[in-house]
Amino acid sequence: MNAHIPGDDMPAFLPGTFADLTAGEDSSSFPALGAKEVEIVRIAESTSGPDKDWVAEEIPVAIAYNGISHTVMMTTPTMLEDFAVGFTLAEGIVSSLSEIHDITVMDGCRGGKTVELTISSEAFWKLKDHRRSIAGRTGCGICGVESLTDAVRPTPQVPFTQTFDLAHYRGALDYLQHIEKLGSLTGCTHAAAWVHPDGSLAGGAEDVGRHVALDKLLGLRARSGWKDGALVISSRASYEMIQKAAMCGVEIVLAVSAPTALAIEVARKAGVTLVAFCRRSKANVYTHPERLIGLGSRA
Repeated sequence: MNAHIPGDDMPAFLPGTFADLTAGEDSSSFPALGAKEVEIVRIAESTSGPDKDWVAEEIPVAIAYNGISHTVMMTTPTMLEDFAVGFTLAEGIVSSLSEIHDITVMDGCRGGKTVELTISSEAFWKLKDHRRSIAGRTGCGICGVESLTDAVRPTPQVPFTQTFDLAHYRGALDYLQHIEKLGSLTGCTHAAAWVHPDGSLAGGAEDVGRHVALDKLLGLRARSGWKDGALVISSRASYEMIQKAAMCGVEIVLAVSAPTALAIEVARKAGVTLVAFCRRSKANVYTHPERLIGLGSRA
């Protein structure tokens, strides 16, 4: 039923009735997943009638550093501390978890939340200098930068310390189903998972936004101390996804959907192994296949 774990035939998400979706489940736990119950009219073939459905919630989440608001993102209302940490690392606002001294999640206006992070003085002053630079620019107006050169940020070179045994490949994709609890209920999320070198699942995150799901996973990874392994994402591999992964030292990315040309270029230059169009029995390797164990034994 979940669209993000496709076999070779890419099945679509086809929601059933409310009773089908909630059968055998304790629906009292669904709001904790970020789901909300709504009244609908369900059309099925030649009939229609009133029913109920669970939909994913989105709330505005403001991220602030040392008392200064930095950005507002729309996310599902779960794993907000992990989200803030992952975003902060992936955006290069801090270089390591040690530069984040405190995290507080507070209620905000209009049903939103504010995540207040206290970061090191050095990181905060660099952030303020960057914000002043952006505010003083004139140009094309894309993200406040003057040119594409400024828009595409430099990506660090990742080390070559990781490998991934393709014997664990199918299991790694299947983990996305376990992670997408909200997605299986609503058909509305993306997921990101971290897989240990032995093929076991470290953990994962989901959100209505693929970038936010990745930020949550990267934050969870940093706070849990996971280093070795591979990243699996249910979405396409865009430039931003590869950029975020590389900023956090991720060496291997498995993406269910397509990559972009810029993502491939960034992965190649950064030393990231990028595998996309991942299906249970096939995939395309776009960059640095030398990290994949068992690749040469496959036709």
